[in-house]
Amino acid sequence: MKWTAAALLSCVLASEAFSPQGQNNRSPTIVESAVDEAVSGSSASGSSTSDPLLIRAARGEKVERTPVWMMRQAGRHIQEYRDLCKKYPTFRQRSEIPEVAVEVSLQPWRNYQTDGCILFSDILTPLPGVGCEFTIDEKLGPIMDPIRDWDGLKQMHPIDPSSAAPFVAETLKILRQEVGPETAVLGFVGCPYTLATYMVEGKTSKEYLEIKKMAFNEPKLLHAILQNLADSIGDYALYQIENGAQLIQIFDSWAGHLSPRDYDEFAAPYQKQILDKIKANYPDIPTVIYIKHSGALLERMAGTSVDVVSLDWTVDMAEGRERVANGRKAAGIEGRGGVQGNLDPALLLSNHDTIKERAEEILKKAGPTGHVMNLGHGIEACTPEENAHFFIETVRNYRHEE
Repeated sequence: MKWTAAALLSCVLASEAFSPQGQNNRSPTIVESAVDEAVSGSSASGSSTSDPLLIRAARGEKVERTPVWMMRQAGRHIQEYRDLCKKYPTFRQRSEIPEVAVEVSLQPWRNYQTDGCILFSDILTPLPGVGCEFTIDEKLGPIMDPIRDWDGLKQMHPIDPSSAAPFVAETLKILRQEVGPETAVLGFVGCPYTLATYMVEGKTSKEYLEIKKMAFNEPKLLHAILQNLADSIGDYALYQIENGAQLIQIFDSWAGHLSPRDYDEFAAPYQKQILDKIKANYPDIPTVIYIKHSGALLERMAGTSVDVVSLDWTVDMAEGRERVANGRKAAGIEGRGGVQGNLDPALLLSNHDTIKERAEEILKKAGPTGHVMNLGHGIEACTPEENAHFFIETVRNYRHEE
C-alpha cells in the first residue's frame, strides 16, 4: 500500500496544532503503519541496480547530464509553502510533523523536477537529543540557554536518534517512496563548530565573539563540546542513512569566520570524524561539505576526504575544481574529487537570459563529471518561482560537448 503526500497530509490537516511536549507520547498512527509497510525490505544504503543521477555524479561516475538541486529549495520562496505556514505557523511544526515535512520537501521537486529532494529540517533538530533545548522565533531565529562553563557542559549527553527525532525517520521513509528511483533523497547534518556557535552564543550571531572567546581562553571546554557533538551528529547522520537518505551533506556554515589555523583546530577534525563514521559504516553513501564564504578554506575542506566540496559563489568554478584536486592530493587522497554549486542566488532575481548565460558558464567550467549543479548558498525567499524553475530547466537541458 502506497500513500501519496497529499493523502498523508490530509490525515493531519484536521488535527490539532502540534505540541512538542506531547508528541513523544502519541500512539502509532495509521500513517506510521503505512510507512513501516511501504519501506519494509529496503536497504539502509538505498543502493540499487540503477542509482539516481545525482548519486552517480557525486561519486564521480560518468553521467548523461549534470544533476541539479538548490540549497533551501523547500521553503519561503514557494507560495504553497507560505500557504501551509498559515495552518502550521512555527518552523518546528512544519519540520517535525512528518506528513507536513514530507509535503514541504516535495514541493520544489514536484514543481521544478529537481534531481535531489532534500529533507525539510534544520541543523539544530538533533540538539534536544543531546540535552540542548531550543526555541525558534520566527523573526529572531533560534534561541537557547548558552553553555559557557564546565557546569553547562554537564547537561550534554549522547543522542538516541530514534527517540530524539523519530519524525526524521518517518519523513525520509515516505520521501523514498514518493520520489521514486530516479530522484535522490538527501539528508543533512550541521557540523560541530557551527552547532556550537548557537550553543555558546545562545542565539544567532554576526561576529561569534563568545565562541571565539571560549576558543582562545578555554579551548579544552570548547573541544569537549565539539567532541560530544561529533559523536552524536555522526550517529544522527547514520540514522538518516538507515532510514532512506542516499547522500549526506554536512553544513559547517559559520566555520568560514575562522582563520585557517583555528579552522584546523576547531572545525576540520570534527568534520572528519563525522565523515569517517559515515564511510566506515556506509562507504557507498556520497558526502558533501558546505561552508559559507569558504574561499580561503577549499584545500582544507577537500583534505577532510569528503566526496564533494560545495563551492559558494565567491569562487570561480574552474579555479575551485583545481584547488579541490590539489587539496586532496596534498592530503594523500586519491581522485580529483567532486564539486557542487555555485551560482550566486541573487542571479535568480535577474532575467532569464542572464540566468542561462551564468548557469551555462559554470557548467562548462565544471565539466561533465564530478559536478552537482546548485546555488552558492540557499535560495533567497524573494526569488520568483518562475526563475527558480527556469534555472533548473536550463541545467536539465544542458549537454556537454563530446
